Amino acid sequence: MADFLLELLSEEIPARMQARARNDLARMFAERLDEAGLARGAVDVHSTPRRLVLVARDVADRTEASREEIKGPRTSAPDQALEGFLRKTGLTRDQLAERDGVWFAIIAREGRAAADVIAEAVRRIVTDFPWPKSMRWGDGDLRWVRPLQGIVALLGEEIVRIEIDGVTSGASTVGHRFHHPGPITIGSADDYFEKLRACHVIVDQDERERMIREGAAKAAADAGLSLIEDEGLVVENAGLTEWPVHLLGRFDPEFLDVPREVIVLTMRTNQKYFACAGADGGLAPAFVCVANIDAKDGGASIVEGNKRVLAARLADARFFWEQDLKVPLEEQAAKLEQMLFYEGLGSLHEKAERVARLSREICTHWFKERDPDTAYRAGLLAKADLASAMVGEFPELQGVMGSYYAERGGEKPGTVAALRQQYQQSVEGCIPACVALADRIDTLAAFFARGIKPTGSKDPFALRRAALGIIQTIIVNGTRLRLREAFGMAEAKVDQKEIMDFFADRLKVQQREAGIRHDLIDAVFALGGEDDLIRLLARVKALQAFVETPEGRDLLAGFKRAANILKKEEGSWTPDQVRGDGEVAPEEAALVAALDAAEPKASAAIEAEDFTAAMAALASLRGPIDDFFDKVTVNDPDAGTRARRLALLARFRDAVNRVADFSRIEG
Repeated sequence: MADFLLELLSEEIPARMQARARNDLARMFAERLDEAGLARGAVDVHSTPRRLVLVARDVADRTEASREEIKGPRTSAPDQALEGFLRKTGLTRDQLAERDGVWFAIIAREGRAAADVIAEAVRRIVTDFPWPKSMRWGDGDLRWVRPLQGIVALLGEEIVRIEIDGVTSGASTVGHRFHHPGPITIGSADDYFEKLRACHVIVDQDERERMIREGAAKAAADAGLSLIEDEGLVVENAGLTEWPVHLLGRFDPEFLDVPREVIVLTMRTNQKYFACAGADGGLAPAFVCVANIDAKDGGASIVEGNKRVLAARLADARFFWEQDLKVPLEEQAAKLEQMLFYEGLGSLHEKAERVARLSREICTHWFKERDPDTAYRAGLLAKADLASAMVGEFPELQGVMGSYYAERGGEKPGTVAALRQQYQQSVEGCIPACVALADRIDTLAAFFARGIKPTGSKDPFALRRAALGIIQTIIVNGTRLRLREAFGMAEAKVDQKEIMDFFADRLKVQQREAGIRHDLIDAVFALGGEDDLIRLLARVKALQAFVETPEGRDLLAGFKRAANILKKEEGSWTPDQVRGDGEVAPEEAALVAALDAAEPKASAAIEAEDFTAAMAALASLRGPIDDFFDKVTVNDPDAGTRARRLALLARFRDAVNRVADFSRIEG
């Protein structure tokens, strides 16, 4: 056994593509070796801006010899069937075996050397690699993310001979583009990482991320500042550097009159800089950049150049900010008439008006202590900043900029908060919740009414996310909103069952992390009228706590037994056949008495939304139903007695089903 090292050297790979490329390389290599039957140990993958690296541990010396028997057509089948089978197997007719009137192909495969298997695997991987975007260069046919420059392929200390589109494998690579551009000879996987490190290349992306995370924080701390953490920026900078060096720079404090989010996003999006905060938590006029070179002047020239570029970017941002402040938010909202929401669904201005009306309705019905006119105003202005210059430049700031413009324009705090939070998944506060709920309900109703719904993995309009946003906003605010009623207020009318089924699926996804069982959500939704999510989840949680106790499991078993008997006997009896003159078994009478006591208690508890008490009332039926099944013959020869006992089981089933549809519960 030996370790295999593969390095695919190229021009710079976009940072955003590197994580997926690592996963694809590991997956495809494992698949190719498994297909060939070549055993191996763990597979590790790494990436830098210029290289994809794979190390497979403990690769077997060769594949084992094998013998495969493939069943073919019958000997009496038409010639075309036999010819197709021969083409598939690559054999001739005289090489087939005949057994019981059926042709069989016996294919014996000799063991293959690991180097041969790996060479074929790498060629296939490079040729078929699924880059999101790829290119051809020169006269070759190979498509790769950027021009492929070299291949290191070592099995142990031996070179695996591979040639792909004029690029031949070897044991030589290069180090850092500036610090060590010359060739490096690799002995094996054992010395690869250290030799590259000695030549200013950190191969392991996790190590580079850690260096950036810690180094950027230290650079800020050394200047008496704190780093504003941004894990996405850490990953991106690790994908841009092979030898990360952290440098702190400063910009003109006058730019701090621009909103904090604008400055942070300008630095992040355009320059890949980390922002810094001062002792008071406010944004500091400083940044940390990550260079890919250990400059002789300590990075002074790099910082100076970055300062100039950032100053130009911030000047542009300040210009957009100042221009937008000259236009009242209400005038920005009027511009939405020229912006389409979606084909057939009107303009964004019409969308805003629908959201405003629905916000007022939701506030009136479920937030009675708040001002419906403020909700209407917030809804009307919610999308206004989409017409602003700043959001045109930075779409990520929609809502955030609107809140700044609303505050400068003297709007009420509830309106400002609503605009700022509207795109968040979980929105807190009455007016913000009204607007966020109205916006998402209007969107879902509009698309569902036109038959535009998520299918499989496709959800181009993020309708699943919209539904999750409704659920999370309802839960975080404890809002007793009725979904059916709320969707009935929307201007576009939807099929209520369809929309409730959609929400049931989303609620199962949303509650999975909380450990709530999906079958119990189904069981409560199946009641048909339960669309108050706060009450529904309270019922579900009480139900889960109950069915996971011995009493709950036994009652569920009794319910399923009763339901199965009733389903089997469906149509064989009617309530008017019930007679009370037959002998009543003691266990039958005990179940009647238990139901007489439990039903009103459970009903009262449900009415009071005390679902734990409702479960406790049902728990009292466990013993009587068990005794009934142990001692009473339901299928009595006397038709009246049989009908009476079936009616009693139906009463038991219906009593239990008042809390939830127990037929939907697994187990």
